[in-house]
Amino acid sequence: MTTLRGNILTPSGWQHGSLAFGDTISSLSGIAADPAGNGDDYLLPGFIDLHVHGGGGRDVMEGGDALDTITRTHARHGTTSLLATTMTAPKREIEVALAGVQRAIAQRTPAGARVLGVHLEGPYINPGKLGAQPNFARDGLLAEIAGFGELAPLKVLTLAPEVQGHMELIGDLVARGIRVQLGHTLGSYEDGVQALEHGAISFTHLFNAMSALHHREPGMVGAALAHAEYAELIPDLLHVHPGAIKAALRAIPKLYCVTDSTAAAGMPDGNYKLGRHTVTKCMGGVRLPDGTLAGSTLTLDEALRNLVGLGLEVDDAARRLSTYQAEMLGLDDRGVLKPGARADIVVFDRNLRLKAVYVEGELVPA
Repeated sequence: MTTLRGNILTPSGWQHGSLAFGDTISSLSGIAADPAGNGDDYLLPGFIDLHVHGGGGRDVMEGGDALDTITRTHARHGTTSLLATTMTAPKREIEVALAGVQRAIAQRTPAGARVLGVHLEGPYINPGKLGAQPNFARDGLLAEIAGFGELAPLKVLTLAPEVQGHMELIGDLVARGIRVQLGHTLGSYEDGVQALEHGAISFTHLFNAMSALHHREPGMVGAALAHAEYAELIPDLLHVHPGAIKAALRAIPKLYCVTDSTAAAGMPDGNYKLGRHTVTKCMGGVRLPDGTLAGSTLTLDEALRNLVGLGLEVDDAARRLSTYQAEMLGLDDRGVLKPGARADIVVFDRNLRLKAVYVEGELVPA
């Protein structure tokens, strides 16, 4: 049994006290207190990243043991669970990636983040809005998606709702327990609203790779800002301008943050793989040869600091890195610090330097 003391972010707010845990939290005791009244550490729910392509030089699309390295890399930066995210690719390449995901789910890598399942980002996207996705976009077929789901659990699926047949597909996917996100889309505002009415729940890397907001044509961004409860956003301050982030924070109640990280995360400048692409890390970003942003090098500890730097309180920022993701996936034992929940815990000092990470009670080596 391990016991930590400090400012604990609970579902009801800050408590100053102690947290005891094995693989789950056994007890939490303390008094409601504003952290401003002391200098103790922050104890926050472990971060949950719903959009991870790679890290530590490895890419999800490699399959095999790539996720061993990826999950260890992100755990060292506070991510305690994640969704392995695929690229748009031929069917066989996606199947190889999914086999690797299932391997990682079957047994968590020691000192690595828990893999909760798959975010299938494509191939059911608009070929006119690929962003950094390879050009293998195609129409979605329920039989193919069901086959993918037999290889590894599909938790989130990104699609373009304006593509023929996709609007009707949303309800079938939701009935299978898959969270549908709208992204890589040229769809209109009306397409976005209709997709939400059909059961879509979120938007993939808000603002990026989707039809933009215009005051006479609000686009997919307008649908998100006007109607969404959830949306993911990359807060590396490269993908989205701080002003746009602030607008989204005011408009979308449970805006949550993802890294969209690539193999370049946690690595020096150089060339790395992103699916079939070769991408270059330099000046803090990752780009295709034509300059297109291609995922990120972001980690969620950095995301916390970026959000606080934009003016968010620590508790608000932390919920956007853990709690809202768990709620969107329907999980009640992650993303919160309470008795009975998984002992996924991150410890930060008052300067927001990461001091310790626990994944299901296991201390991750620094």
